Amino acid sequence: MSSIVQTLEALLGAHAVIPWNNLDSSLQHQIDRAVTDASTPCVVYPNTPEELAAVVSCAQQNHWRLLPCGQGSKLHWGGMTNNIQLVVSTARLNRLIEHASGDLTVTVEAGLKVADLQAHLANAGQFLAIDPAYANQSTLGGVVATADTGAWRQRYGGIRDMLIGVSFVRSDGQLTKAGGRVVKNVAGYDLMKLMTGSYGTLGILTQLTFRIYPLPETSETVVLTGEAAAIEQLTATLLASALTPTAIELISPAWISQLELSDRQTAMGVIVRFQSIAISVEQQVNQLHDWARQAGLGLHSLKGEAEIALWRQLQERIETAPQETAVTCKIGIVASQAVQGLQQLEQFVPLGISGLARVHAASGLGEVQLSGATLPTQIEALATLRRFCQAQGGFLTLLAAPADLKSKLDPWGEIGNALPIMQRLKAQFDPNSILSPHRFVGGI
Repeated sequence: MSSIVQTLEALLGAHAVIPWNNLDSSLQHQIDRAVTDASTPCVVYPNTPEELAAVVSCAQQNHWRLLPCGQGSKLHWGGMTNNIQLVVSTARLNRLIEHASGDLTVTVEAGLKVADLQAHLANAGQFLAIDPAYANQSTLGGVVATADTGAWRQRYGGIRDMLIGVSFVRSDGQLTKAGGRVVKNVAGYDLMKLMTGSYGTLGILTQLTFRIYPLPETSETVVLTGEAAAIEQLTATLLASALTPTAIELISPAWISQLELSDRQTAMGVIVRFQSIAISVEQQVNQLHDWARQAGLGLHSLKGEAEIALWRQLQERIETAPQETAVTCKIGIVASQAVQGLQQLEQFVPLGISGLARVHAASGLGEVQLSGATLPTQIEALATLRRFCQAQGGFLTLLAAPADLKSKLDPWGEIGNALPIMQRLKAQFDPNSILSPHRFVGGI
């Protein structure tokens, strides 16, 4: 390892290379959760895309295995790698390149934090329509690499729908770009879609261009609680209506109980957010209230700090595991089966497992956190839940989980006939498999 440090210091300078023993303990912990062995890699912090390209080129020549990251907040998500010699962080590639406020686009380096970009855009009355996990630490490159969008998917789509240009370093150290800086750019292959959710296995992101939106004038959130059948019917009515909520989140009974939004232990919930001009929000909220009363549902309306606190709680409870044995998963099911999917969690209660879950009502994508019980019982519960999701044409992916569990249960699950295509793409983009090896689907 000392030879790697010396080589990189000669290439970039001592300020850019941090040996393992000098790393912050929190980053050490995150790296440990991403690897299956006792790897003690150094971390390199390039300051420019050109420096990053030089590092990757050097790694290719020396056959070093790389683990790319931004701030490292999501290194523990997905599959685990091994025998890593070098962690490459884009944290110092954190510049805002161009903010074309009139065109509603922004170009940034991949290491810029989401929170820092949102603060800048807010000064111009604009925002990037994502609310990812670990928003205060997450970099934009990490958000794209993990395809982590959040509740605003209901109105604005996924992160890929906002990404209109991308630059990245290939495994051979060459800089590559696709797309552009204008919304209507259609030139070239859709590498944006390919890089989104690739977990650093195809290249290391350096620069990103997003479409952005004006900040809404007013925001109000309505929380509806009641029995599953009534929640399911109201959600279907809402989705088929002319109302335009920015978020519709179906919430499991355990979460409703923890948030103290209902006295009934079996109550399920749906959280609906409206953000627009004041008169539009008022009219839409009133219409939703009428439907809720007709359905006999409990309701709470939240504005201002109370509303912000609710959405913060929803995110933080998924991010913060109550214990080291907790498991956080990303799920996908047919949207019409979302309520039934949340009900599946109740069957695990007799096994000593508690489950928090939320599902985006229109897309069927969501997060589940299971805690409690022994490792074999957790594996059995996850396998059962995965079978349910796959029977609906969906999936269950392990994000955060103990290493022992990930070694016994494939974090990604079966993906059918897509795997050969993905393997060919990996061979084309990273023939020597130096970028996040074995971290993605099928051990890619």
